[in-house]
Amino acid sequence: MDPDALDKAFMALADPVRRGIVARLARGEATVNELAEPFAITKQAVSKHIQVLEHAGLVTRSRDAQRRPVHLDAAALEELTAWIDQYRLIAERRFRQLDELLAESGPGIPQGSQQKQEEELK
Repeated sequence: MDPDALDKAFMALADPVRRGIVARLARGEATVNELAEPFAITKQAVSKHIQVLEHAGLVTRSRDAQRRPVHLDAAALEELTAWIDQYRLIAERRFRQLDELLAESGPGIPQGSQQKQEEELK
């Protein structure tokens, strides 16, 4: 994923209102009025939040007569998930390796090793 697009997406998702909008859009399209309902902010402020999400490529707008519903771009979220997953898989692999190493070393830490570790921490 393009680093600039990644930055924009994560910056857009850093705001709790925008995360709430994304969560609502995950259930289906909605208008600005519908998206504004749960928030104690103006419709104009919600529109600005939508613009940020749109600029980040996370949502799109369409025209249906006079309605302008906002849609979640599932493909963009999938790209973010794939980016996160690559690091999650690396971390999981390392944890599995650590589990294997600990299982090979037997139960517990030998008494002398534990005392040495405690002394090093002081």
